[in-house]
Amino acid sequence: MTHETGKDAHSDGVSSGEEEKQPKPTTLLLVRHALNDWVGDKLAGWTPNVHLNDKGRAQAQALGQRLADRPIAAFYSSPLERSIETAQIVAAPHRLEVQIREGVGEVRYGQWTGQSLKDLAKEDTWRVVQFVPSRARFPDGESIREMQSRAVSELDAVVAAHPEETVLVVSHADVIKAVLAHYAGMHLDLFQRLVVSPASVSVVTFTPMGPRIVCLNDTSHVPAEEENGNQKESEDS
Repeated sequence: MTHETGKDAHSDGVSSGEEEKQPKPTTLLLVRHALNDWVGDKLAGWTPNVHLNDKGRAQAQALGQRLADRPIAAFYSSPLERSIETAQIVAAPHRLEVQIREGVGEVRYGQWTGQSLKDLAKEDTWRVVQFVPSRARFPDGESIREMQSRAVSELDAVVAAHPEETVLVVSHADVIKAVLAHYAGMHLDLFQRLVVSPASVSVVTFTPMGPRIVCLNDTSHVPAEEENGNQKESEDS
């Protein structure tokens, strides 16, 4: 009987030290803008000149301090002031400019823009938004499915531009919930079950095997008093 010699588990002649290095994942930090005076009261949408209030600036500064020592290659933001201001505060320790990405801007709410949430809750469309959002279209605005599609496309482009790096994107509650639902393989009709609070960070890593949500709605950096307020102010503005 004969047997082969000189072969081990690496029969192709490649030793363990020579195996192809697996790429590191790209890490996406999704941050909701910090508090402003419209949150929990009116639907700001694309209303201009909605700025962070004092609590919001404090929230953003707390997040900035938390992430100050983390290597972050780039900072991106929705075009709206409340998002840009949040991103600028968080980016300051890194001395990086904030880049604007319109695709992660707020939902185009159309006629709902600027209206009170209390009044909107009486509308028939409100129930569709809450329970069957995949069928919801805002009067003279976009549908939630359209918002999800353009936001996912924008984030996929950001991730593709930063292989093996960490990037941070500041956006809005409904937008972040919709893209997290997509990356989780969750039907859009279930996205309202997700909670994304002001100044929260959610983390998605992108590997050759697909996206992995490793953190959702982390607000541990938010001062306790303001965190209690966040529980009541989860509606976007």
